[in-house]
Amino acid sequence: MLTSAQERLIEATAPVVAEHLDAITLRFYPLMFERYSDVRALFNATHQASGSQAKALASGVLAYVQLRKDRERARQVMSTVVSKHVALGIRPDQYPIVGECLMAAIGEVLGDAVTAEIADAWSGLYEELAGLLIEMEDHRYLEFANREGGWRGTRTFRIAETRQESRVIRSFVLAPEDGGPVADFEPGQFIGVKLTIDGEPVYRHYSLSAAPNGKTYRLSIKREPGGRVSSYFHELMTVGDTLELLPPSGDLTLIDGDEPLMLLSGGVGQTPMLPLASRALEQGRKVVYLHAAQHGELHAFGDELDALKSSYPQQLRSVTLYDQPQANDSPDHVGLIDRELLARYLPEGQPRCYFVGPQGFMSCVDEHLEDLGVAAERRHYEYFGPARPLRSA
Repeated sequence: MLTSAQERLIEATAPVVAEHLDAITLRFYPLMFERYSDVRALFNATHQASGSQAKALASGVLAYVQLRKDRERARQVMSTVVSKHVALGIRPDQYPIVGECLMAAIGEVLGDAVTAEIADAWSGLYEELAGLLIEMEDHRYLEFANREGGWRGTRTFRIAETRQESRVIRSFVLAPEDGGPVADFEPGQFIGVKLTIDGEPVYRHYSLSAAPNGKTYRLSIKREPGGRVSSYFHELMTVGDTLELLPPSGDLTLIDGDEPLMLLSGGVGQTPMLPLASRALEQGRKVVYLHAAQHGELHAFGDELDALKSSYPQQLRSVTLYDQPQANDSPDHVGLIDRELLARYLPEGQPRCYFVGPQGFMSCVDEHLEDLGVAAERRHYEYFGPARPLRSA
């Protein structure tokens, strides 16, 4: 626990640390990888190169500094971090590595301004944050391990089936190698994947794209240009191959109630929306499902949505939007998503809106929904990569 003197030091120096936090986090990762090369596999190289991982860390640290005295609010905000960590299998013994390298980065960037007393205060703050995250993560690990078909750590799965969903999206149905049951998850969640490529471990998160069935999980992976892991899946992974999975995680889950839903997806953002739609329709709720794609060859899961419409004709309204339609395409609308389109399909009353897609898509949707009177607590979204302010550049 921080002393009152340390509390005052944190309060006095927080503006200076915040001013230099981007520089600190940009130095932190190379420093950590130099000292502890084995943790590099836990971080997506693309997110490292773009700087989004460093920005996410900076945002998380600042959020905790601002919210730490409101314990419940801090837990809510840190839940997104915990979800990512659970899907990577982060362990308590890895936190001292981060603390050591973070403090070293602070010392390098701020130099002599970091006195021994200031260093002790910020080290104490980090230990407090680490303790909170460890506690929350351990709770998640235990809860999932105690479910029927649950586990802790990694579990080996084999590819039981593959299917090409669009020109760039391929589905992989995964069954446990041990033949046992598979724990349910909350629709909308993602799962951690561990592969070995060229003798090196790599980790990724992918949304679970089919409803829970107790027997298998389904991942639907977009082949990204230059993507090391997505290309590996598309080019080399086939039926019978194995991989390791970590526990499902994520907070983009259906909130109980009877209000109507608007589900909006762009590109591969469909993957968490399909299970959400299935669960909501099973509950008897009305759903507007709006999907944006470039054209028909890149539009996946059309047959699954058609099947849902056949099963729930009075509940489900499906809308397609293409911005670069081809000659044989017949979308409901052509162009980019805008306020007028959302206003046309937004359910009456107090709907909940869930949306996932590229940064620009989500920023646009969020801004228009706010303008249309949808309260912030009824707008739900999640990043496929490191979280950052939704409307940031």
